[in-house]
Amino acid sequence: MLRMSEHTTDVLVIGSGIAGCAAALAATGQGADVTIATKATRPEGASSWWAQGGIAVSKDDPEQFKRDIVKASDGTADPEAVDVLAEHANDAVREVLLETLSVEFDRVESRTTDDERAEPVSSADGTGDSSVGKRNLDFGQEAAHSDERILHVDASTGKAIHVPFLNYLEDHDNAEIREDTAALELLSREGRVYGAMVESDGEVEPLFADATILATGGIGELYPNSTNPKGMTGDGIGMAALAGAAVTDMEYVQFHPTVCTEADEQFLVSEAVRGEGALLRNGEGERFMPDYHTDAELAPRDVVARAVTTERDRTGEVRLDVSPLDFAGEFPDLAELCEDNGIDYREGVPVAPAEHFLCGGVVVDDRGRASLEGLYAVGETARTGVHGANRLASTSLLEGLVWGLRAGEDAAGSRRDGEIRTIDPPELLERDPDLPERFAREKFRRLRRVMDKHVGLERTPEDLERAQGVLRRLKGEVDAYARTRTSRSLYELRHATVTALLIARAASENRESLGTHYLVNEASAD
Repeated sequence: MLRMSEHTTDVLVIGSGIAGCAAALAATGQGADVTIATKATRPEGASSWWAQGGIAVSKDDPEQFKRDIVKASDGTADPEAVDVLAEHANDAVREVLLETLSVEFDRVESRTTDDERAEPVSSADGTGDSSVGKRNLDFGQEAAHSDERILHVDASTGKAIHVPFLNYLEDHDNAEIREDTAALELLSREGRVYGAMVESDGEVEPLFADATILATGGIGELYPNSTNPKGMTGDGIGMAALAGAAVTDMEYVQFHPTVCTEADEQFLVSEAVRGEGALLRNGEGERFMPDYHTDAELAPRDVVARAVTTERDRTGEVRLDVSPLDFAGEFPDLAELCEDNGIDYREGVPVAPAEHFLCGGVVVDDRGRASLEGLYAVGETARTGVHGANRLASTSLLEGLVWGLRAGEDAAGSRRDGEIRTIDPPELLERDPDLPERFAREKFRRLRRVMDKHVGLERTPEDLERAQGVLRRLKGEVDAYARTRTSRSLYELRHATVTALLIARAASENRESLGTHYLVNEASAD
């Protein structure tokens, strides 16, 4: 049996993206002691660091923001969840990102606050805030938004938010950040979660908490091409499902339409570039998006992604033509990425869809509370209901911020008086430590092939049945290994396999094409 020690904390946050950081910030603000356990090493290992486009706000018209969210979701977003997001967006961004963290969003230097792109970020009651208005904030336009409402920092908004967030928490007396620390499984009994088993530097220990907040990010490692950083293996969803928490909407996997997959290190080309006028052209040089949707390049992501795939199949390639804008001047970070990867953006940036965001996840309420007592989920790990079948651009950072703050405050308020309750941790065995690493590498390749071929941008009922058969067998193999061996890679594979099976199963059970879940029959697929 592996040697263990034992630690306790009021609130355990698993993950260090914007959602986890927001939860930790709110919990420490209520006087709770918070431990952040994250697989990431600062700061590139968290999904938020990689977010390009920006963060949406309601400005002075939350009702229109709500309509845009619901429309992009193909009418499936939960109205109550959308209300929470839109009505708390301005306050959360102003109070946390502008006032607490002093994030330097891009400004319109030459315009006055009377210009519609330089409006103040209003409070929830629409009264505005003069100190914010004087900043001349530059609001960008992105797909499926009816207004310019995206705050951004070049094409590196996530980085500009994430770094000061981590720095702020690191200096907080009540917060401890444990990097390179993986959660292996939740400590649960009779419908309640007591913390998690965590591993760091080969040592495994139970970390007990009054409240546990899952903020582990996305599922990028389940697909061969993804905009996510390495290590996004669906840990939070896998652990929660194995513990018995409710999970839903797993079939709704969003693929970003413009990812440069020809680079040595593939990178996302932000939707903001199309918002500023870039055009999609096929291998014959033709602009094609007006033939697919009235909003052309600014159509919902699922529409654009399928159109790009169709045109790539038909003409051999699709390029993003950035000649209508000052690409290097407006998006210097992206221009540098192109140059570093030997891509002449003046000839157009070669793009293809890649896995980007999971709209489903652990079912939570408006405070991030999951179906198990003591368990919360926020960010991409959670299914809040905001996104429904398809996510509106630049709402992921906002959702993580809003729900993170609400979950952290609620979790801190749920603390018990006296000592933190503990349970007997499981016995995790270790035999032949090198074998699980080789096993995990091989099986991950198999999992990605299955997901790419059968559970991708377009699905057939037959492919989904095939995928479930393969994934069920793979889960059986992983479970057999996990009973006698413990390693981070093995448990990541376990979480990924459980999450992949949940996606394939949900997709098979949903026979209606909605948003990101797009079904074709076998004949048309051939």
